[in-house]
Amino acid sequence: MLMAHPAVLAKTLVEYETLRELHAEHGGAAVKQRLDDVAYSLCISTGTNDIDAAVIAARYHLPGARARDDSALVG
Repeated sequence: MLMAHPAVLAKTLVEYETLRELHAEHGGAAVKQRLDDVAYSLCISTGTNDIDAAVIAARYHLPGARARDDSALVG
């Protein structure tokens, strides 16, 4: 499976997390669409079909993630 470049993956993950923190799902149509687009991009970039799995996968594939990551991933 192809994986997005770490810099692109990090930028997309930050954008998704920022939109979620700002509760974009309760915003206007354009903001909701942007959240959906970024979530879709994360899913495609990580080879997942669920945004929660995509976020975990993106974090796992970022540089240095394995050194600090103490989560258990069941694969």
